[in-house]
Amino acid sequence: MTDGSTLLKNIDYSRSLAKIVQLPLPWEKLRGKRILVAGATGLIGSYLVDTLMSVQKDLKMDFTVLALGRNTEKLENRFSGYRSNGNFRAFSQDITAKLNCELEGLGADFVFILASNTHPVDYATKPVSTILTNILGANNLLDYAARHETERVVYASSVEVYGENRGDTEKFAEAYCGYIDCNTLRACYPEGKRAGEALCRAYRAEKNLDIVIARLCRTYGETMQMSDTKAISQFIKNALEKQDIVLKSDGKQLYSYLHVADSVSALLYCLFYGRNGEAYNVADEKSDITLKELAELIAKTVGVDVVFELPDPTEKAGFSKATKAVLDSAKLKSLGWKAMFDLQSGISHSLNILEGLK
Repeated sequence: MTDGSTLLKNIDYSRSLAKIVQLPLPWEKLRGKRILVAGATGLIGSYLVDTLMSVQKDLKMDFTVLALGRNTEKLENRFSGYRSNGNFRAFSQDITAKLNCELEGLGADFVFILASNTHPVDYATKPVSTILTNILGANNLLDYAARHETERVVYASSVEVYGENRGDTEKFAEAYCGYIDCNTLRACYPEGKRAGEALCRAYRAEKNLDIVIARLCRTYGETMQMSDTKAISQFIKNALEKQDIVLKSDGKQLYSYLHVADSVSALLYCLFYGRNGEAYNVADEKSDITLKELAELIAKTVGVDVVFELPDPTEKAGFSKATKAVLDSAKLKSLGWKAMFDLQSGISHSLNILEGLK
């Protein structure tokens, strides 16, 4: 994982954070608050933490960020630039286990639940961890939020809760429900997210928690981990090495993608403007594309070719079976959100930053 202080020194990265800080959001609501980010070292969580810390710095605002991650070394490395900042606290925490006593004593006003295994090899090799993080981990954090009377929880769900398109819609709206074969290894992720959403509903009804659900599409960006096995992450890694882009299917799958900056700004719109108990699709139509077209776009950007290769059994076991998973984001856009990046600009932005970090 890239050292966080090095990433923060990258001009393009700092500018993208500044664009979010400049959004017309009611940042004053964060003043004097504690904001907990579970899954803080992940693709989206780390970008969210950097955004919140930029709000503190650029707007001279006093609030505390509590960053939770499973791996102490990753936490220390990723957030090394905040070590001397009294408004930042990092906690090494497996959310499926009993929460840290010090953390319990602090409480949080806002909670972002972002922790999850989110790529195919993990689904195939760590299915127990994947489903327990999304069910037991979510339960522990929701229970924590209820005990501390948290003002709002934002739960990061996934396009995967919709399952396979039944062929009766072009785009998934929030009320749609497709088919998931629960008797498969890979079901650990989508079924875990479905159960996580059900837990949110249960805590809202029984514990009076204020909760907003963000159903994220496939997210990419410069905060990706090099161990990420999602197709788009593999394409980006190939591109960085100026190697041919390896496509391990016919590439006809049509999906929604979004740059991490836009996923983070969407989470913030859900925090500030989302309605209690509602779910919001996080996507933008300018970034809907087939896997083959995506591979070709990235290949053209760096001047390499697309080649086809059969996946190994472990990779194949973790692949999504969905052939069309495009999100209707009208509900989110009604809150005032809009994407800053289309697919071409987002890919180029990510590659430029990652290239500068090599």
